[in-house]
Amino acid sequence: MRFEFKLPDIGEGMVEGEIVKWHTKVGNSLAEDAPMLDVMTDKATVTISAPKAGKVLEIHAKEGEIKKVGSVLIVLDTLETRSEGAPSKAPLQLEKQSAPAESVIRREPLTVPVATASGGNQALATPATRRLAHELGIDLSRVVGSGPGGRVMPEDVRKSLDKAPSKEVRVAPPSGDSGSPRIRVPVSSVGAGEERIPFRGLRRKIADKMLTSKNKIPHFTFVEEADVTELVALRDKVDSLHIFKGVRLTYLPFIIKATIVALKKHPKLNSVLDEEKQELVIKHEYNIGIAAATPEGLTVPVIKGADQKTILEIAQEIQEVAEKARGGKFSVEDLQGSTFTITSLGPLGGIFATPIINYPEVAILGVHRIQKRPVARENQVIIRDMMYVSLSFDHRVIDGDVGARFAYDVIEYLQHPGLLMLE
Repeated sequence: MRFEFKLPDIGEGMVEGEIVKWHTKVGNSLAEDAPMLDVMTDKATVTISAPKAGKVLEIHAKEGEIKKVGSVLIVLDTLETRSEGAPSKAPLQLEKQSAPAESVIRREPLTVPVATASGGNQALATPATRRLAHELGIDLSRVVGSGPGGRVMPEDVRKSLDKAPSKEVRVAPPSGDSGSPRIRVPVSSVGAGEERIPFRGLRRKIADKMLTSKNKIPHFTFVEEADVTELVALRDKVDSLHIFKGVRLTYLPFIIKATIVALKKHPKLNSVLDEEKQELVIKHEYNIGIAAATPEGLTVPVIKGADQKTILEIAQEIQEVAEKARGGKFSVEDLQGSTFTITSLGPLGGIFATPIINYPEVAILGVHRIQKRPVARENQVIIRDMMYVSLSFDHRVIDGDVGARFAYDVIEYLQHPGLLMLE
């Protein structure tokens, strides 16, 4: 019996999703509940399993392609005799994996007709595909689309580049300058020593997230050093008492607590900018995003209600985050709702950096490697545990003096962690 499996609405408001990976191919036999494909939804990659056993007859989506909810993805021969339309007994199996903080579900129309620079035929393509074509100097009107309705896909643009005659690319003139001559630029061929890795899934979403943040937010970065000798001593003392049995105590729980105290003194830092309504939305919850590395790329899981949790509870959640990051098993809920983000590379943290804000938040804190360094104190040179902190701010919302005061409040509580007990 022919069974058409359509992209389901997983219940997270998705209207379309990206096909990240197929776990089967035409001709394969699938057992019930066997993994069929990975789909990137709103902030999480979901593994969809076969709702019933059968042989794969057709696959209607390519890896990297974006499909609407309700689109046919795969056709199975289930070898069943029940009548067409009878309900399936097997539930849809979903396994959520790691994904970027940026939503991958496009809530605008998927395909937009766009006039080409030559003023002739129109090409159907997403903004990302048009941007790729522009960067490669490809005229979309000359590209044959392989997507639904003849839509031009990113792989179509790349194939067009590979097929360009005489290893040259036609570069369209700027809009409104249709009389200008076309420019030819040489394009080098792919060498035998090169490797091409598809730029899709989480990696592409991270790129989109970073590009959105840098394009929309005028960043300014403030860097200062902190003498965290007392913090190091406190952490070592608590760790030696084995109070946190089974929990690895890092400096991050203390940094989160210090950040929250400073956020309460400077509430604009705990906000997001609603650009559509032109309103600054100040949050009264303190949900701290923690930038975490996964095998696929950077994600930002969120410790919700961090102001209501103890150092021990935060340490436990951080340990859970680390375990999920290693396995790439974040759920959608793990990645939603942050109001402020902290990024740290731990011992790889370097001297300082210029972190990119987790859009649409208005600031981010970067913490770096703690090193013993000689410093001057009361006309004497002594060895102290020193650490740089780097903070980036949205200059549309946060002025330099406000950002500096916030930074020094964070530093004050890192240098004197005992003060956290008074808050």
